[in-house]
Amino acid sequence: MAQNSFDYPQMVEAALRGVMREALGRTAREGLPGEHHFYITFRTRAAGVSIPKHLVERFPDEMTIVLQHQFRALQVDHDGFSVNLSFQSRSERLTIPFAAVTTFADPSVNFGLQFAAAPETEVAETAALPLPKPAAEAAEPERPAAEVVALDKFRKR
Repeated sequence: MAQNSFDYPQMVEAALRGVMREALGRTAREGLPGEHHFYITFRTRAAGVSIPKHLVERFPDEMTIVLQHQFRALQVDHDGFSVNLSFQSRSERLTIPFAAVTTFADPSVNFGLQFAAAPETEVAETAALPLPKPAAEAAEPERPAAEVVALDKFRKR
């Protein structure tokens, strides 16, 4: 008789990723309330990540983005999210699966989650190509460039 067991650590991680999904989903629908803002660190070479080639070259392993005032066209689905951010005054579309996220934090309420790292893959050439701008982006005003923050100095060793 085969012995089946529950993978509780995996179940807990999936539930915690659901917290992140819900926070981002509410933000996409309603905007960020009050002083809330998110720091999201993800593996740049994880399966399904689609970011411009120059960002992969600059951040070959991990990258942290900040969603506060300077993001547009946030879209969230069951598996991940896409968002437009400005880098050097140029709007770029990033698509990030939840499985690629290693850290999600909302410093305004001292909340943070850390996840197991997703396996790395080679970044597909199509991920490095600029994506067409969605119609919603054209109607939104341009905001100042996004700030990329390295959190390595804050990590506990």
